Amino acid sequence: MQNTLRSTIRFTGVGLHSGKPVRMVIEPASADYGIWFRRVDVLDGDPMIAARWDNVEQSPLCTLIKNSSGVSVSTIEHIMAALAGCGVHNALIEIDGPEVPIMDGSSAPFVKTILSRGLQEQTSPIRAIKVEKPIRVDVGDAWAELTPADNLEIDFHIEFEDAAIGVQQHTLNMANGTFVRELCDSRTFCRRSDVIAMQSNGLALGGVPGENAIVFDGSKIEAGSLRRDDEPVRHKMLDALGDLYTAGAPILGAYKGHRAGHALTNALLRKLFADPMAYSFVECSENTCAKLPGMGVRLSEVPAVA
Repeated sequence: MQNTLRSTIRFTGVGLHSGKPVRMVIEPASADYGIWFRRVDVLDGDPMIAARWDNVEQSPLCTLIKNSSGVSVSTIEHIMAALAGCGVHNALIEIDGPEVPIMDGSSAPFVKTILSRGLQEQTSPIRAIKVEKPIRVDVGDAWAELTPADNLEIDFHIEFEDAAIGVQQHTLNMANGTFVRELCDSRTFCRRSDVIAMQSNGLALGGVPGENAIVFDGSKIEAGSLRRDDEPVRHKMLDALGDLYTAGAPILGAYKGHRAGHALTNALLRKLFADPMAYSFVECSENTCAKLPGMGVRLSEVPAVA
C-alpha cells in the first residue's frame, strides 16, 4: 500500500546557490496525490509545481522544476531521494523560496526526520513503472540507460582528473533499506576550480566547505573528510535516485550512469515516456512492494556517522 507522512515535518536551512535562509514544511497528502511543491511566498501566479519529469528544466548543477506560470523550485534531488528511499509516495512540500535547503549536503537530515516521525499506510495500492525494453541516451562521453529488471538497481561510474576522486564505480540493488543504509549520508562534492567558477557567477553562495560540501583540489581533500572512501560516486547514486523519482512512481528497472548528471537522467526519462512500448504501469504485488527502496526501513538503519 502507498504511504504518506504520519505528521507534518519542518526544516530550516539555506539554499546552496542563493545562500538565503529557507523554511520547508512537508505535509501528509492523500493517496494517489504524488509529490508536489508549493511556493508559499508566491502571491501572483500558480504556486503549485508537480515534482515530475516533464516539469524539469535543464540545469547542470541541480534538478529544477518549473510550472506553466514560471514558478520554480531548484535543488530538489536530495529531498526526492529521501522520499523515495523512505517509501513516501504522497506529500505536499511547502517552501518559502526558490531552492530546497541544502542541510549537510546529503539526504540524511531528511531521512532521519521522516523515519523518526513515521509513515501512515494508505488504502491505495502502489503502482510502479516497469521498464519493458532498454532505453539509452548519450551526450559526448557521458551516457545513461534503463534496462528491464525485477526491481530498481543503480550502477554508476565517475571519472575525474583530480586524483583525490579519480575513477569510482559502485552498484547497488536498491531493495528495501539499501538507500538508507548505503547512500543517504553521502554528501555533495565539487572541485576547487568549480567553486571558484560558480561563485564568480553568483552561485554556491550557501556552500560551506566541510559542512555541506566536500571540496577536492587535485590530490587532496581541501575541505571536509570522507564518510566513505567512495562517497563521491555514492552521492551521484543518491542524486540519480532522486531524479528517477520524478518519474512519478517507483521504477522497476536497472539504471546505469557513466559520467551522467541531472540533465542526462531527465533526458533518459523523457525518452522512456516518449516510447509507449518501453514501459508499463503495474500494480505492485506484496512481493514486489517488499523490494521497493523504502519499504520497511527503520531509523536505526541510518548510518551513525551522518
